[in-house]
Amino acid sequence: MSMQETASRILQEVGGEENVDNLTHCVTRLRFTLKSTENVDEGRVKAIPGVLGVVNQGGQFQVIIGQEVASAYNEILKLGTFSTSTPLDINEDDAPKKGVVNRILDTVAGIFSPIMPVIAGVGMIKALLSILKLFSLINPEGELYYFLSFIADAGYYFLPVYLAASAARKFHCNMFMSMLLGAMLLHPNFSALGESGDIISVIGLPVRIVTYSSSVIPILLIVLVYSYVEKIAEKVVPSIIKFIAKPLLSLLIMAPIAFCVLGPLGGFLGDALVSGLLAIQDVIPWALPTIIGAFMPFLVMTGMHYSLLPAYVNSLSALGYETIIGPGNLPSNIAQGAAALCVALKTKNREFRQLAISSGVTALLGVTEPALFGVNLRLKRPLIAMAIGGGLGGLYAGLTGVLRFGGGGAGLAAIGLYVGPNPMNVTNALISCAIAFVATFVLMWFIGFEDIPADEAVDDPMEALSK
Repeated sequence: MSMQETASRILQEVGGEENVDNLTHCVTRLRFTLKSTENVDEGRVKAIPGVLGVVNQGGQFQVIIGQEVASAYNEILKLGTFSTSTPLDINEDDAPKKGVVNRILDTVAGIFSPIMPVIAGVGMIKALLSILKLFSLINPEGELYYFLSFIADAGYYFLPVYLAASAARKFHCNMFMSMLLGAMLLHPNFSALGESGDIISVIGLPVRIVTYSSSVIPILLIVLVYSYVEKIAEKVVPSIIKFIAKPLLSLLIMAPIAFCVLGPLGGFLGDALVSGLLAIQDVIPWALPTIIGAFMPFLVMTGMHYSLLPAYVNSLSALGYETIIGPGNLPSNIAQGAAALCVALKTKNREFRQLAISSGVTALLGVTEPALFGVNLRLKRPLIAMAIGGGLGGLYAGLTGVLRFGGGGAGLAAIGLYVGPNPMNVTNALISCAIAFVATFVLMWFIGFEDIPADEAVDDPMEALSK
């Protein structure tokens, strides 16, 4: 089946253009916000050649495609007119009612998913610089290193502006006004006021001087409140002067609220979050990597992994490293690959073996959906082996204090993210991978699985998409 046919079938099964409120995509998934899922048959969507799985979680109907997701997304866009950002005129009363947890997950995923390419891109530049520096292939005092460094730093320094744009989509307010609120936090003239003390007075209002570069929580609080201020201004400003008076009134209201209340409060909450993570790392450093190593596949299946993104991004921007996802996710992905490759050796089904090999190698490199949904989840028992193997690898990473110094993939292709001042960090990361691979492979070999009959055809979704 061609990509055009796959896209057409997906759109048809989710109810057609008229049932789609919003369409975006991440690294491996099409993310539909549907007006109704009542008549959508998940089984029929899963059966489409090229579809690896379906997750209906957090207010989004997610169709898992794999590495060809961008091509599928572009083909669907050709089939109709779709909103690719949250529209400003959504009637919340008409939207399907969601539980509190689903709404929180939907909000977090909606805000952080669009900016993850920025985090991944600058993270990989940092990884490249670390490797080049480690092997003396670049002069740390040279112009090339200087330019690549500030390019990478820009991804974190201007984080409030990126988050403002993304949050505006979720909170249904003007994106460019929201970006202005983020930009004013970063203005060098505001930072320069720090020389006058921690707190200054502006027309009698106390303004705490906080460094907002690379921050996460302050701008989210500011844009959330701004979304309500904008609605109030829309109602009270006369139509004849609305074009100039509405943004003026919004800024005059938001500036003192942002600098006097929400900014400092968000800064405090961000510092508290980082302090809490450091406390956990000091007391039980093995806990998070072990849990993530064992249960990350199950979090991915349900979309719950997005709940970790605020802490993960905040840690990277504040500390320059993170221990929330990376140290555990790395051995978890390696375990996924090991389970799939073991299946490849043991299965008698030739077509299934080819799928297991290709998806297993892909998982080792950091993209696990083909292995998870195409092989391991289908056979069930590999889930046990990879949970144990990933957990053991994560335990070692936690006990040895493995750190990840940038955002990006969690596989051998992104091992440069673990190169840091301590050369043992990347060594321990690789050892955690070896533990996860060997433990998973051996366990999988002995517990076995119910094989796919040798004469049963197995559709390789990745091959179907490439045709």
